Amino acid sequence: MVELNMDIIYLILKELKNNKKAFCSCLLVNKSWSKIIIPFLWKNPWKYLEKAENEKLFLNVIISHLSDDSRDKLIQHTNFLKSSYRKPLFDYISFCKHLNLNETERIVKTIVNEKKEIPIIINILLNLFINENRNYTHLYIPRQFDYKIHLIPGAKDCFAELQSLCCHTFINDYIFIGLAEIFKSIKELSLFIGFLDYNYGIIKLIENQKNLIDIRLIYYYLRVDEIFFKIIDSNNLQKVFKLNKRLITGVVSFFVNLKCLELNDTLRYMPWDGLENSSLPFLQVLRATGIPVKVLTSLIENTNGLLNEIKIEDVVYDDINNKIFIQAIYKNCPNLKYLKLLVKNCNILELEILLIKCQYLNGLFLLFDSQEFSDNQRNNYDDLFKILTKSSPTNLFKFKFGFNFSFNFNFKSDSLKLFFDNWKGRHPMLLQFPSDDYYDSYNIMEKYKAEGIIKRYDDKTYYEDFEWIEKNS
Repeated sequence: MVELNMDIIYLILKELKNNKKAFCSCLLVNKSWSKIIIPFLWKNPWKYLEKAENEKLFLNVIISHLSDDSRDKLIQHTNFLKSSYRKPLFDYISFCKHLNLNETERIVKTIVNEKKEIPIIINILLNLFINENRNYTHLYIPRQFDYKIHLIPGAKDCFAELQSLCCHTFINDYIFIGLAEIFKSIKELSLFIGFLDYNYGIIKLIENQKNLIDIRLIYYYLRVDEIFFKIIDSNNLQKVFKLNKRLITGVVSFFVNLKCLELNDTLRYMPWDGLENSSLPFLQVLRATGIPVKVLTSLIENTNGLLNEIKIEDVVYDDINNKIFIQAIYKNCPNLKYLKLLVKNCNILELEILLIKCQYLNGLFLLFDSQEFSDNQRNNYDDLFKILTKSSPTNLFKFKFGFNFSFNFNFKSDSLKLFFDNWKGRHPMLLQFPSDDYYDSYNIMEKYKAEGIIKRYDDKTYYEDFEWIEKNS
């Protein structure tokens, strides 16, 4: 019975794990509860380092795991360990699945004044983190990392189940070549690209991965060797994220198996014309910020009907290009489930055609042009609400509304009431749009929630784009 009770408690606490305040308070109940909670908290402890005092406390806990000899050696090289300490109640590090050497190096550099002592301290900590008793699934390596962690005893066992690696190309070849010997199971690679022309160690590491399907590329410089991209595609790459610098001509054509593409150019100073003729037949997800609409239109037209998520924001449209873009979506995306885009007043009828043709649509995030949203034009949105209630497919009941470059605004009360009155008899909707007139909107929403027309309404801006229910923080 005791074991059953602890299993039930485990399931309850697991549900609370995203509510940090409530979750941590459960630590004080008893030791049995602590044994359940601590592995959750220490799976990725680096994410809780929000304040400087937390960083020092965290480092002290890490150091408390050291043997007496290692701690004495550490004291010789730093003056922040003068106070007494005691061994921890748990082997906290053994619960870690994420090893963030980036944050570890940053904390050490913040606390230690003598630069020459930093490599010695980091080496001691690396030998603490890496041994046969650890088992990491995520590894974060800092820029210009120059430590041969593959030579540390137990490293091969420690990283045998590594699934995600985040690193920089500003790392010497011999480090990557050494890592390639022990990293065999990576599925996700986040790569900050520098002078890739001169670093073929990363290519060796990529070649050794048999399960690699997700690569996120973040560029520092424009020089990129095409050999690198050919090696990537030989690994059946399915995802590429954060391509935020100019692509050399034809690079995307290497990614014939690409399923997810995210493009970002918030400053709008990079030419993207090299993408216009790219064909991505297996593309399922397209996310773009600040990318020219003509390029996005061509990308969608060159897919093969598998796109199920399109998220487009911070894009400048004129009326004609907005119309052409919406047409490209409903002509080429019959399996679309989630859509975020701007709709101009003159193209609301094109949106209706999209709703009719994209029958699998489940979530819709509509952006409006702030210049069109003036008092004398708000009645135009009555037509929008009529179309949403008349032509939305059965599965579409999740809506968000906002501006293209901002979020808060007000719909007229009469327009909202028209929307909700016409929605009667359909699936209760999940609705989000932050309003400048909170109390008026709140009263309307509460009325229609009581009638079962609205299931949930929120006026908050910090949700994920296709997340309609707030997650515990």
